[in-house]
Amino acid sequence: MNSLDISLVFAALTCSLVTGFIFTYAVVVMPGFSKLDDEEFLRAFQVTDGIIQNNQPLFMLTWVGSIISVISVIAISIFSLGLSEAWIIFIVGLIYLLGVQGITISIHLPLNNRIQSIDIYNLNNQSLNEERTKFELRWNYFNKIRTFIAFSTSLSFLLILMAR
Repeated sequence: MNSLDISLVFAALTCSLVTGFIFTYAVVVMPGFSKLDDEEFLRAFQVTDGIIQNNQPLFMLTWVGSIISVISVIAISIFSLGLSEAWIIFIVGLIYLLGVQGITISIHLPLNNRIQSIDIYNLNNQSLNEERTKFELRWNYFNKIRTFIAFSTSLSFLLILMAR
């Protein structure tokens, strides 16, 4: 196994772990939270997101590790194969970085930070509902997109590895 194969294994592994995390939010966590009333929903999200935002070590290792492993596999593939042969790895990696990490940074983090800043115990029912509605629809919509992209990236890295 050479350095490119090893970097592909790590990219596939870390991207798959991230995929599992955001997939779980798409099919279990957010649908479960959706059964809660507005105050409970916002509080439940604050608590779970608070664990992530407090830099939970295994989460951070996985999430940041996926970024590092994707950048590494792109660089290693270009240096070992040349851009003319590494273009597919470059494109798959770029799609992951923009489609998963980019959406997270530009959409999810601002939404999550907004929810974290809300003092839910000092809002009336109408305000709680407005905050939830502004948050939930947009967050879920973009989470489904990044889940599909993350899954596609993981699968692509595995297929590239198998074809080598």
